Amino acid sequence: MVGAALGATAAGLLARAAWGVPAAMGARNLRAVARGERAERVRRSPQFRDGKFRNQHPTQSTPDGDTRDLIKRYRADRDRRKPRGIVPLVTPSSDVTRTDGLYVTWYGHASTLVELDGARVLFDPVWSDRVSPSARLGPKRIHPVPVSIDELPTLDAIVISHDHYDHLDLPTVRALVRTQVAPFVVPLGIGAHLERWQVPADRIVELDWNESTTAGPLRLTATPAQHFSGRGLSRDETLWASWVVAGPRRRVFYSGDTGYFDGFARIGAEHGPFDVALVQIGAYDTMWPDIHMTPEQGVATHVDVQAHVLIPVHWATFTLGLHAWGEPVDRLWREAKAQDVTLVVPKPGERVDIDAPPAVDGWWQTL
Repeated sequence: MVGAALGATAAGLLARAAWGVPAAMGARNLRAVARGERAERVRRSPQFRDGKFRNQHPTQSTPDGDTRDLIKRYRADRDRRKPRGIVPLVTPSSDVTRTDGLYVTWYGHASTLVELDGARVLFDPVWSDRVSPSARLGPKRIHPVPVSIDELPTLDAIVISHDHYDHLDLPTVRALVRTQVAPFVVPLGIGAHLERWQVPADRIVELDWNESTTAGPLRLTATPAQHFSGRGLSRDETLWASWVVAGPRRRVFYSGDTGYFDGFARIGAEHGPFDVALVQIGAYDTMWPDIHMTPEQGVATHVDVQAHVLIPVHWATFTLGLHAWGEPVDRLWREAKAQDVTLVVPKPGERVDIDAPPAVDGWWQTL
């Protein structure tokens, strides 16, 4: 009787964990879904070969090394990977009017609002508590989102870098379909996920590397990155990208998730200089060196793209790597000082005026 009860309880918990997973995974068979014009564009892409999207250089996206060592390190020092205290949040003001300046509000992880030349772009919005197809399993948010998604200002574009769960989130997409009218600007193939989630076709703009679209006064260009994609067992059926956002007067670069490579110098030569670079610095490891940058490489990327102010993203919110929680930004701060780079490390929700960047105060070091 006890065994049957335990079995029923386990089955119930499993069913609750699996609830909604198929929908959250997006388009199950992207090759089957990508028909017509989308399929033609994918096949014509210089990045698409032998049924997969490819990086410019050979990369390995699975752990390179002894997986036993990886498991051992995962089990050890788990407490280091979360802050000891509460991450301080800044509640963004709801009465901020548009200006001709340049402002960046980092909400945590990669989710960032950029205001430039009177327009607004939201990068990689994730408002869910977990970055996983399951609402009950997977990496859990370390700090709340500083603002409700319903309180976001009117957007001109919603930009996605790639289709991993910590960058493309079903509940967030559905909320933005309901609360905003801005288009989703995404790399090739991701439109299949959005279509399955009932995003209107006229709100989906798919781009290959070096292709552009306009949103209000802005020109958005998908630029190369060195990463991979996939929301299930299949990989690399959708493209990944870094992004250039250019207004009449200001320019912003967003790295997306990427390893360090020579493409950043080319992006800087073609699209720079930039007023600010949003650069991924977290979830790096020696066992996957090709697809995520170390903090030192993040500074090198900032220099390569010819940016003025560096703001780190992809840290602090979800535990996705084996390093200590504050290690990425500690290392970044040291390297920025060594390279004489202007660095800003905002608290989640803090609106940064790029023309008057605040000094780094080390707020995370007390946690």
